[in-house]
Amino acid sequence: MTHLHSLRNASILKWVSSNIAQNHLRSSRTPLQPIGSFPNSHAIRLYGTKTALEAENPENLDITSTSSGKNGGGISRVIRKEAQAALLEYLHCTRGLQFMDAENMSKNSPQFLNKLLTSVDGEIDNEIGGLISRYLRYHPINEFEPFFESLGLKPSEYIPRLPRNLMFLTDDGLLLHNYTVLCSYGVSRSKIGKIYKEATQVFRYDFEVLLSKLQAYEELGLSQFALVKFIVCSPYILVGDVNVPFVKVLEKLKSLGFETYWIERNLSEENIYSWSRMLEVLRLFNEMGCSNVQLVGLLGQHPDILFESSGETTLLLIGFLLKFGSTRSQICSMFLQFPQIQIMQFVLNLRKCLLVLNEIEMEVAEIQKIVCSHPLLLGSCALKSTNSLLSYLKIGKKRLSRYIQENPEALKKWVLGRRVEPLPDSEEDSKGKRIKFLLDIGFVENSNKMKEALKLFRGKGGELQDRFDCIVNAGLNHQDVCKMIKVSPQILNQKRDVLQMKIDVLVNHLGYPVSSLVNFPSYLSYTTQRVKLRVFMYNWLTGQGTIAPTLALSTVVAMAEKTFISQYVNHHPCGPQVWQELKGKMYSL
Repeated sequence: MTHLHSLRNASILKWVSSNIAQNHLRSSRTPLQPIGSFPNSHAIRLYGTKTALEAENPENLDITSTSSGKNGGGISRVIRKEAQAALLEYLHCTRGLQFMDAENMSKNSPQFLNKLLTSVDGEIDNEIGGLISRYLRYHPINEFEPFFESLGLKPSEYIPRLPRNLMFLTDDGLLLHNYTVLCSYGVSRSKIGKIYKEATQVFRYDFEVLLSKLQAYEELGLSQFALVKFIVCSPYILVGDVNVPFVKVLEKLKSLGFETYWIERNLSEENIYSWSRMLEVLRLFNEMGCSNVQLVGLLGQHPDILFESSGETTLLLIGFLLKFGSTRSQICSMFLQFPQIQIMQFVLNLRKCLLVLNEIEMEVAEIQKIVCSHPLLLGSCALKSTNSLLSYLKIGKKRLSRYIQENPEALKKWVLGRRVEPLPDSEEDSKGKRIKFLLDIGFVENSNKMKEALKLFRGKGGELQDRFDCIVNAGLNHQDVCKMIKVSPQILNQKRDVLQMKIDVLVNHLGYPVSSLVNFPSYLSYTTQRVKLRVFMYNWLTGQGTIAPTLALSTVVAMAEKTFISQYVNHHPCGPQVWQELKGKMYSL
C-alpha cells in the first residue's frame, strides 16, 4: 500500500504517457499480390507490389521544381517522362544495369530526378532528354542516391548510409547481389529499403549466404509467399542464424491450430515485429493459467492482443494490473471476458478513467479497489473529461468520488457521445445548501424561523439561490426580497419559469407595479387563474361603482372565496353572473 500511495498525481499514470502513445502501431491487412516473373529468377517464384513511390506519384502527377532562375515553376508530365527516359537510358545502356533495375530507379526516385533537372544547363522545355543525356555524359551521378530512393528510403534515411568512396552501383557487388536475391525471391523493391534500414548486414553477406538463409526457413515449412511477408515485417530474422523466437512463436501458434496464413493476415508491412516479445506474451498467458483451449478462443477473437505493438500493449496492461494488486487469475479471467474492442483502445479508455479518478482526488486505495474489481468496465468506457463530468453532473469532486465508489456502473452513462443528466442532490447535500442559503439572506442559525423555513422548502437546495435571483432580477431590491422570503419562504418552492410567468402577469396583464410583491409576497404562491379572476372581477365592480377602488391587492386575492362573493360580488345584481362567466373563462384556458 505504501507503494500505491507513491503513485499519486504525476506518477500514478506515468506508465501510460511514457509507453502507450509511443507504441501505438497501426494494423494492416494488405496482402501481397503476385505479378509474374523476374529476369534470371531460375525456378524461384516471383511476387511484387507497386512501389510506394509509384502509388504516391501516379502517371498524371507533376513533379514541382524551383529550378535555377529561368527554369522555375511546375514540371509538365511530358518533360518528366522525357527526363525519366533519359535517366533510364543512361543507367541501362551506359552504366550496364539490368533494365528493370534501371527502370525502377528512373521512375521511383522523384527527388533525385528533380535535383537532376535543376542541374541541367538550358531550358527544361527544350529537348530535355538530350540535355540530360549530354549532362550525364560529362557529369557521372552517384548512383546510390536514386537506387536507395527507389527502394522506398527518404533522403534523410539513405544519405548517412551512402558509401564514402563509391559512386557506381556495380562497384558494390555484394549490395547488388543480395538486392537481386531479394527481388528474385519476391520481395517488392519498395520494401527492400525497409530491410536495408533495419538489417543492413544482410546486404554485406557473401554470395549464396542470403539464399541459404531463405532456404533454411523454407525447410521449416514456410512457403515463399509467407516468408516474404515475414521478412518485410521483421527484417532482422535474416541476421545471424535462424531466429529462435520467430520459430517458437510459429510452432506455438501452429500447435494451437492457427495456420500460417492467419499469422500473415494479422501482420502489417508498415510495422516491425518483435517475435521475442510475442513469445513472452504467449508464455505469460500460460503462466497465468490460461489453457490452450482458452488461448485459442482469446486469440481467435482478439488477435491484436498478440500482434498490437508485438504484444507490448498487452504486457503493459498486465504489468499495470499486477502493480495495482490484481492476481494473475483475475487478469486471466479478465482477458477471457475481453470485450469487442481493440486492446489499444481498451488501454486508452482505462487510462482516461484513471485520470478522471485521480483528478477528482479519489484516494489511491479506492482507485486500486475499483481497478481490481472492475477492469473490464474501466477499459470499455470512453469517459468524458473531468471538467465536463463535473459540469454536466453539477456536483463537486468529493461527491463524484463517493458516488463512483458506490455506483461504479454509472461510468457507462458518462461516455463520449452520450447525454449526461445532472445527479439529484443527496438529502445531506440539499439540506446543507438550504441552510447556507438561508444564512446568506439573513436568517439566524437554529432559530425557529429557520427551522420553519427548512420544513417549508421542497426540491433541491441548489435551486433556491437561482429562484431568489429571478425575483431580484425582476426589479426588486435585494434587501426587499430577503424580507419577502422571511415572510413567505414557500414562494421559492416554485420553478424559475413559473415565478417569471407570475411576475409577468402581475405587471403586464394586471397593471400592478412589481413593488407590490414587497407587501404581498404570497401573491407568488397563488395560481394565475385565481389572481386574474379576483382582479378582473374587482375591476368590473369598481367600474360599476359598487365598491371603492381602494382595496389592497392582498385583500382582493387572499380573501376566502365565499367571503369575497358575499362582501363584494353579490352587492351588484349582475355580479354573480359576471363572476361565473369570468370563472368559466379563466379556468378553461
